[in-house]
Amino acid sequence: MMQNVHLAPETDEDDLYSGYNDYNPTYDTEELENDTAFQQAVRTSHGRRPPITAKIPSTAVTRPVATGYGSKTSLASSMGRPMTGSIQDGVTRPMTAVRAAGFTKAAFRGSAFDPLGQSRGPAPPLETKNEDSPEEKIRQLEKKVNELVEESCIANSCGDLKLALEKAKDAGRKERVLVRQREQVTTPENINLDLTYSVLFNLASQYSANDMYAEALNTYQVIVKNKIFSNAGRLKVNMGNIYLKQRNYSKAIKFYRMALDQIPSVHKEMRIKIMQNIGVAFIKTGQYSDAINSFEHIMNMAPNLKAGFNLILSYFAIGDREKMKKAFQKLIAVSLEIDDDDKYISPSDDTHTNLVIEAIKNDHLRQMEHERKAMAEKYIMTAAKLIAPVIESSFAVGYDWCVEVVKASQYVELANDLEINKAITYLRQKEFNQAVETLKMFEKKDSRVKSAAATNLSFLYYLENEFAQASSYADLAVNSDRYNPSALTNKGNTVFANGDYEKAAEFYKEALRNDSSCTEALYNIGLTYKKLNRLDEALDCFLKLHAILRNSAQVLYQIANVYELMEDPNQAIEWLMQLISVVPADSRALSKLGELYDSEGDKSQAFQYYYESYRYFPSNIDVIEWLGAYYIDTQFCEKAIQYFERASLIQPTQVKWQLMVASCFRRSGNYQKALDTYKDIHRKFPENVECLRFLVRLCTDIGLKEVQEYATKLKRLEKMKEIREQNQPSGVARSDPAFRKVGTRIKPGRDGSGGSRSKREGSADHESGQNYSASSKGERLSAKLRALPGTNEPYESSSNKEIDASYVDPLGPQTERPKTAAKKRVEEEDFADEDLGDYLLPE
Repeated sequence: MMQNVHLAPETDEDDLYSGYNDYNPTYDTEELENDTAFQQAVRTSHGRRPPITAKIPSTAVTRPVATGYGSKTSLASSMGRPMTGSIQDGVTRPMTAVRAAGFTKAAFRGSAFDPLGQSRGPAPPLETKNEDSPEEKIRQLEKKVNELVEESCIANSCGDLKLALEKAKDAGRKERVLVRQREQVTTPENINLDLTYSVLFNLASQYSANDMYAEALNTYQVIVKNKIFSNAGRLKVNMGNIYLKQRNYSKAIKFYRMALDQIPSVHKEMRIKIMQNIGVAFIKTGQYSDAINSFEHIMNMAPNLKAGFNLILSYFAIGDREKMKKAFQKLIAVSLEIDDDDKYISPSDDTHTNLVIEAIKNDHLRQMEHERKAMAEKYIMTAAKLIAPVIESSFAVGYDWCVEVVKASQYVELANDLEINKAITYLRQKEFNQAVETLKMFEKKDSRVKSAAATNLSFLYYLENEFAQASSYADLAVNSDRYNPSALTNKGNTVFANGDYEKAAEFYKEALRNDSSCTEALYNIGLTYKKLNRLDEALDCFLKLHAILRNSAQVLYQIANVYELMEDPNQAIEWLMQLISVVPADSRALSKLGELYDSEGDKSQAFQYYYESYRYFPSNIDVIEWLGAYYIDTQFCEKAIQYFERASLIQPTQVKWQLMVASCFRRSGNYQKALDTYKDIHRKFPENVECLRFLVRLCTDIGLKEVQEYATKLKRLEKMKEIREQNQPSGVARSDPAFRKVGTRIKPGRDGSGGSRSKREGSADHESGQNYSASSKGERLSAKLRALPGTNEPYESSSNKEIDASYVDPLGPQTERPKTAAKKRVEEEDFADEDLGDYLLPE
């Protein structure tokens, strides 16, 4: 039978589907009835073999798996047909599928064509996951750890550092639980090292962000010492940063160098940054030569602005002028790698191009370019101001050299700013003429520089009270740049100085419209509203300014002053309390607090703040007068003496302070000291009528013989005053304060706290034209103090026709001594035992 089998030859190797049409009669089932060999096999026992027990029907003889390299010989089937892939007579039987692709003979028996097997119904449901399995628990726990790490990072970026740290700690705890569970289920090789690394790194970062440096260093050490983490050595840079924050510069340098050794040379940018950190650490330790080596290497390999600026600082620290110049030139030559401004100018009228340019004019890339350029200008200006005074014989020559270098670079516009800084340096050195000449050079330059120079000139002339020149340059500055808030503020100042407050307010408002953060204009408009008595608007301005400048002493004082003008002392006291919390040693604020408490009747608080004011500034006459009066009012005349003595030292030409000292001695019972003080006053002021009266009374009480001498001088002085008064016209005598009677006193211009002292003495009568006598027992002390010559007034002598030997104590009447006997004392007449002579009797 096998002899009659002939396989189809491979006629065309290129055609994969060739040979299928060459039908071998051996496979023709229609002719099986005529096949003698087949019929022979069917009739014998060869065709009635017992079936095999395999689930899938198969032939009795196991066929080997056919491969491309295996043997091509195989056994024939029981039907005498060659096996698939067998070689017979040099012809290979084509490979066929085990089952036809949806085509059976059943199709001829009326069954529908169903190649996808859709008639078998829906697929069975998927198996549900077993959540209790260890693998599923590990998977869920790993997902939770990743979520905690992400939440920690998000909280850190939002500024919630405490929450970020808590999330990082929670992630660390769950990650350790995860590792233990993995070790129980799988081998240690299957542990997720990346997750462990990320959890530890995030935890260390959060510790560092919360200033918990010891914990951060311990966590970094865990990562660095574990050899299974690749590239963990880079984290030594973070450890060095922590040591730098702790000012442990030697350890910081050590860890920076260890990190530098572990980073390959292909990571050039990272190595440069680490070397820059090493240079900064060397500057902190004062090792400028080592810092110079680091920065020089950076400037040679990959120059940048920070390294160039730090190099200039290092050379400035060692005082090397030539190296400073070279370093400045290197800083100027650093490329910013930004596009020119011409890129953002539309070259044509193309609508699409214009829309693109408009879109990129202020995008994030453009903003980054602006920031980089501003940073470069800041470094260059700071470096120039630093080295200009030291690189040449004078700072002017140094500035000129810097200007020339800048003009030859890409930062041409900075040259004018350097010139203005040169003028400001002249101002700091009190060379005003040189500053003015330097600023006047900008009058013919572009508008921006001209406006800045004119603004400074206007301010200079304003300080010198040359308001015409100040106004002229302020106009020039405003005309050059109408949107310059400083120029508008200076113009408002000049108008304010001329008294035109409404117009000044308009200039200040315009300055605020151009720049809402111009605090000078806001402060000045508040002062302007105070001048215009628009207190509510002034208060609004100062409160807005207080929201911007929280700890400004000037603003706090102005708010308190406005409340005082609005007659709200409680609010004024509250704001003054905030003021002294900012400047606790401000004597003016303390005295103002004392004055407000005094007006409210709180003497103890008033004394506390007046005393604090005196302690910080012991030369304030108003404070000294109040303290002296307070001690007299509380019957402590001995303590009042030191204050009046200090006042007499501050104003030695004013006789009233020395009279107060003598009166305090007398009231405290030290009559001898009082007499010596009066005599000393008489030597310094021989024409003082009050002093002579005190001497006459005191000598009489004590029983001294000098009473006749002092009485004679008193009569002679009164006669001289009478003659002078007679020689003056009557109108002048009545109008000129110098020729008024002794009983009349001029009220000084200081308001002080006289109104509050009226409560102390119990009398409301404090008019200046009142006549005083020895029997005026209820006079206020402040009125007595004002009765004496003021600070700026010459001493006045008496012009009474009669000799008035009585006196009035400037400190008020003494308290009556308590009675100690039942018998009534006989009051003796003044001067009863003294023979004064007929010339002292009234005419």
